[in-house]
Amino acid sequence: MAQQIRHENIIKLITEQGFVSIDELVLLFDVTPQTIRRDLNLLAQDNRIRRYHGGAAIESSTVNTEYSKRKAQQLDQKRRIAEAVVTLIPDNASIFINIGTTNEAIARELLQRNGLKVITNNLNVASILSSKEDFQITITGGQVRSRDGGIIGEATMDFIKQFRVDFGIIGISGIEEDGSLMDFDYQEVRVAQAIIEHSRLVILAADSSKFGCRTVNYLGDLSLIDTLVTDQAPPKKISQLMKQLKRKLIVAS
Repeated sequence: MAQQIRHENIIKLITEQGFVSIDELVLLFDVTPQTIRRDLNLLAQDNRIRRYHGGAAIESSTVNTEYSKRKAQQLDQKRRIAEAVVTLIPDNASIFINIGTTNEAIARELLQRNGLKVITNNLNVASILSSKEDFQITITGGQVRSRDGGIIGEATMDFIKQFRVDFGIIGISGIEEDGSLMDFDYQEVRVAQAIIEHSRLVILAADSSKFGCRTVNYLGDLSLIDTLVTDQAPPKKISQLMKQLKRKLIVAS
């Protein structure tokens, strides 16, 4: 396939999916990873896409990918992250889980555990976990978003502040090289900050597409978390920062 045609097909695929990985493109176009990396670098230089660790997306710092598309992206990576996260959670633990498709994958894996007490602002997480009779599921107050079942607002933060739990499991939209944790939604940031403040241990679950992703709402930095669980080794600067901060890094490869 000619390079120009492959480039147009790559852009079309990224536009449809929001994000595509190098592995996906290698399989689709039957070329080497080096060829795909060159393609993505050229497209990024022309400002047609944004290059991320492990893949590429359409340039955007203000608009999140539609929920239904995000749910279909990085499925294997999310499953591996979820499996790794659940190894950190013992039976009978208390947990916060916030909004995000990776957290929904984690909820499915948590069904292996017993006696969990879960507080969540994610209706999809609550629905998944409610099938387990020995689980105690509490849904926060607040405003429900129809697009993804997330619950947000001042009432959500006030509700969370009534508790102190063993583990806070949070997702994020972007992790910049300086360790900044970024998100698309200001209200999600406020809720995540409340979860971090009221959790004894904080687990950040983020697939590799989040490395280098730039958005506009600042949550804090990597010093706020205890463990980062991802599917690929982070960029060198982030890995070095994790070591400096003495934070645990788990790569679910």
